[in-house]
Amino acid sequence: MTHPVTLPLWAFVLIVLFAAVTFASHFLFPSVRWFFRKRAERVIARVNTRLARPIEPFKLARRHDMIQRLIYDPEVSAAVVEHAKANDVPEAVAFEQAQKYAREIVPGFSATAYFTVGMRLARWLSNSLYRVRIATYPREALEELDPDATIIFVMNHRSNMDYVLVTYLVSRAGALSYAVGEWARVWPLSGLIRMLGAYFIRRQSRGELYRRVLARYVQMATEGGVTQAMFPEGGLSLSGAVNRPKLGLLNYIVSNYRPGKRDVIFIPVGLNYDRTIEDQFLIRAAKRGNRRFRPPTSTILHGVFTHLWQRVTRQFDTFGTASVGFGQPLELSLFLDTLDGDDPTEAVADELMERVRHVVPVLAAPLIARLLLEEDGLTREMLLDRTTGCLADLALQDMPLPRRTPQEQVDDTLARFSKRGLIRENGAITVTEQGQDVLTYYATSIAHHFDDPVERPDPAVAEVGDPARN
Repeated sequence: MTHPVTLPLWAFVLIVLFAAVTFASHFLFPSVRWFFRKRAERVIARVNTRLARPIEPFKLARRHDMIQRLIYDPEVSAAVVEHAKANDVPEAVAFEQAQKYAREIVPGFSATAYFTVGMRLARWLSNSLYRVRIATYPREALEELDPDATIIFVMNHRSNMDYVLVTYLVSRAGALSYAVGEWARVWPLSGLIRMLGAYFIRRQSRGELYRRVLARYVQMATEGGVTQAMFPEGGLSLSGAVNRPKLGLLNYIVSNYRPGKRDVIFIPVGLNYDRTIEDQFLIRAAKRGNRRFRPPTSTILHGVFTHLWQRVTRQFDTFGTASVGFGQPLELSLFLDTLDGDDPTEAVADELMERVRHVVPVLAAPLIARLLLEEDGLTREMLLDRTTGCLADLALQDMPLPRRTPQEQVDDTLARFSKRGLIRENGAITVTEQGQDVLTYYATSIAHHFDDPVERPDPAVAEVGDPARN
């Protein structure tokens, strides 16, 4: 018993390693998990005291538990059986596939990450890149909402800054859960996005099993009262206009509603910018007729370093104004009672997008771009007169308008357009060849306020199996 035993070094290292792991799993890890769990509970209790809508228990459930609940849901189980029969595979294989989809979709919300890292980053980014303004806010209607209802913000999609901007502006209302596409499924970004409560969707999935798993997650989150935000257009607007909605996510919610269930209240949100960061990529994608506008890494790095240099040398003065308009809420239970034989999902989608269009803010850059395209050769004085007249007409229609004076809007916008080479000014103002496309993109964002047809609709590139469409 006391004789020494000779072991190879590699065997000794393995024994020590296994002993360390066993010690940690039995004694250290539970203590660490308990410490962070107690800290998270204190954060949630503190945050809930200042939120208009406290964080829902559904959202706080452990990710593993949510995955298990989803894959053993009766509807998902039925879909697994159907998938196995249709594809002639064992049910165990189909179940494993459903489990893979569930792990891919379900987020792992962290209140600490959301309210300490996420909120601060959203606030800093929004205010450092733009002058942030709320154009319309129906305070009375929003304060009278049923506190037990599920709130879903429905927005037009102009820029990837939409996520950041709306998260920042509704931070006192609650924690938002977004549906994000494949662009965010990149390590380590995917882990952070999951902690912020977003769930992943495959835009081009053709599988019925995948759509059933996604539908049940969205329905369970809605039934659980999770505050959500969605972009019914399904992707960034390539033309600048508010496009027709895709019905996938909306259909999952509307088709699952029954009288007596928790009500669903949609809040329309209209966003607009004096400048979107991605405008050149979106314009080129619209010309090509597809949505492949992922910029090369070298272009991104060049843009980042240029921006940082402008900040260091104090040459950067924001990208102008970013404005958000909140519209009149749509209560699903009341709206469905008004329908007479119409397809409920399509009717809800059309009504929501109409309300979104109504509250898209009219900003200086889109308005002046419109005026410059309407009449070539305007002088500054003529442009100021037309801008003043347009703003007066829009004010009579109760449109969300810029706060600055017409003179400030004209001077600031012309300086920005000239710096980008979009116009030339030599007594009269001339739009350059490059400026024609860019100014059209911005002018189109407010064309619906003037009853204009959409000049350049987004290319219809959605696949038949796109869950955001079907």
